[in-house]
Amino acid sequence: IGSAAVPGAGMVMLVIVLSSVGIPTEGIALIFAVDRPLDMLRTAVNVTGDLTISTLVATGEKQIDLSIVNQSK
Repeated sequence: IGSAAVPGAGMVMLVIVLSSVGIPTEGIALIFAVDRPLDMLRTAVNVTGDLTISTLVATGEKQIDLSIVNQSK
């Protein structure tokens, strides 16, 4: 299951999965309380990974002008 690169998107997916395996609503509410800092980290990792892979693909396809990227100001 994939999730969008926005804060809180992972929690929606988590609720769907936990509900399908029979976790009670009270248990899911406890997870909501501690998930916010973890969600921030997951979002940062997700966005960084997306950026890294898109940069690698664009470089491999010769879509990035490395002379502009590597020039110093």
